[in-house]
Amino acid sequence: MRYFLSPLFKRLFKKLDFQKKEKVNRAISELIAFFDSGIRSEGLGLKRMRGNIWEIRASLDDRLLFSFERDEIFFLIIGNHDEVKKFLKNL
Repeated sequence: MRYFLSPLFKRLFKKLDFQKKEKVNRAISELIAFFDSGIRSEGLGLKRMRGNIWEIRASLDDRLLFSFERDEIFFLIIGNHDEVKKFLKNL
C-alpha cells in the first residue's frame, strides 16, 4: 500500500501544534496497521463518509479524511467536524 498527502493536508498539518501532530501521526500509524493486519484499533473511528472517502479520528475533535483506490491511500484534509463537513459539501 502506498500513501500520499494532498497539498491541503500538508498545509493543515504544518499549522498544528506538536500534540495534535503526534495524534495525527498515531492515527495514520493505526490506519496503516489496520490495512496491513486487518485488525482495527477501537479508537480509530473508521467511518465511510461517501463513495471512496473515509474518515478516521485523531482525537475527539480532529478528523482525517482520506480516499483510497486499489493500493493507494490519499490523505485529503485534517479538521474538526465542521471543517470536514464543509470540505465534503464542496466536493
